[in-house]
Amino acid sequence: MSFESLGLAPFLLRALAEQGYDTPTPIQEQAIPLALEGRDLLAGAQTGTGKTAAFGLPLLQHLGTSPQVVGNGPRKPRVLVLAPTRELATQVHDSLRSYSKYLRIPSAVIYGGVGMGNQLDVLRRGVDLLVACPGRLIDHLERRSIDLSGIEILVLDEADRMLDMGFLPSIKRILAKLPRQNRQTLLFSATFAEPIKELALEFMRNPVQIQVTPKNTVAETITHRVHPVDTARKRDLLLHLLAEDSRVQTLVFAKTKHGSDKLALFLEKSGIKTAAIHGNKSQGQRLRALGDFKAGRVTVLVATDIAARGIDINELPKVINYDLPMVAEDYVHRIGRTGRNGATGEAISLVAQEDAKYLRQIVRLLGKDMDISDVPGFVPQTPIRWGNSAPGKAEVAGGERPPRRGNGGNAPRPAGGRGRGHEGSGRGRGDAQPGQRRSAGGASAHAGQPGSPRGERREGAARSGQRTSAPRGRSSGNGGNRGPRTAG
Repeated sequence: MSFESLGLAPFLLRALAEQGYDTPTPIQEQAIPLALEGRDLLAGAQTGTGKTAAFGLPLLQHLGTSPQVVGNGPRKPRVLVLAPTRELATQVHDSLRSYSKYLRIPSAVIYGGVGMGNQLDVLRRGVDLLVACPGRLIDHLERRSIDLSGIEILVLDEADRMLDMGFLPSIKRILAKLPRQNRQTLLFSATFAEPIKELALEFMRNPVQIQVTPKNTVAETITHRVHPVDTARKRDLLLHLLAEDSRVQTLVFAKTKHGSDKLALFLEKSGIKTAAIHGNKSQGQRLRALGDFKAGRVTVLVATDIAARGIDINELPKVINYDLPMVAEDYVHRIGRTGRNGATGEAISLVAQEDAKYLRQIVRLLGKDMDISDVPGFVPQTPIRWGNSAPGKAEVAGGERPPRRGNGGNAPRPAGGRGRGHEGSGRGRGDAQPGQRRSAGGASAHAGQPGSPRGERREGAARSGQRTSAPRGRSSGNGGNRGPRTAG
């Protein structure tokens, strides 16, 4: 199936084609035609299934083909997308702007944690599309700085997570401000727990329920390797691994845009033909870097998670995680670019002590063991502490136990499990950065035309012969070879 067959408008198809998206995911195949018909949807989809495009493309088509009713005062938002965290809200907003490259849709994203001044300015000018976190949106409603009476489409993204974070009262307050008649509601949730069903019954009109299988499986043809290393020596170890066979095309994942540039410059100066791709690069720069990589003019491409979404390379032999992702599902997305269509692939992760918690989350998600091996000359000065009872505990071959922590070997349980910050609810509250508590503060808005840069997101080991093990009772993921390029 193609995007053309889903009934999408030419201006959306053109933007998708330019980004390399050619095949819809299962959730997109099911959701897009129904959403275009104006149906309410109760969609079961996790991160990594392409859900952003599943709701984003229909709402953009609605905005692009349905004229706005002009009234007095600033234009009112016509579409509202609610997301649980500022990281997700920003990511969704950036994706929608990239899909709407050939539309002129004023938009904004609002969340807590920074000042409200920029947001107030943007809202006074008026927007058609608003992506918001519940807490900060309540702040604006209390200040009467926003009017939601013109909302035509409402999207609740990761609704189960919003409820888990205690946003149900805020969501109900927001829903009470929306028009009841002629409003389409699209609710996306990983689970359909009772509170989700109750919310759907209260605020949706005969919703169609759809469900897709989570994409947390990886190809059996991929070899997973973990190399312990001190943080200060990561860069040198990466160079050592790349120099072993400088002709092998390798995709390297880094945490930040700035870090990607620094790493690419270091490798280039060390004699490795390298390019970087991230959200601060122009479309032309990204296309040029990707073209050079595909053509073999550069052998190493350093990328961030968000920018790498447009990368579709057949028979890529190796992926290296210079920085482990904070969200375990992103590991699956990263390594899915190797080991395709039955080909062998290699996924290497450079892991320092501060990365151990992320590796445990990845192992738990995959339900697979990972081989840990020291690289001679790069053995950490202090053996990395894995912890025995945390998800994805480390075990030493032969029954030996890994070094214990001071608390008797029990590693603290990582907060959350998705590595994202919380969005503040109520006046004066803000969003926390990943791993931090919610802090007092304001918020930030981003307004502008489509196609602007995207944001992005970011683990120790012990002796050779160790393996990280999945918790007992979990089955290994398998299959899961990624197919043609999908949007999401």
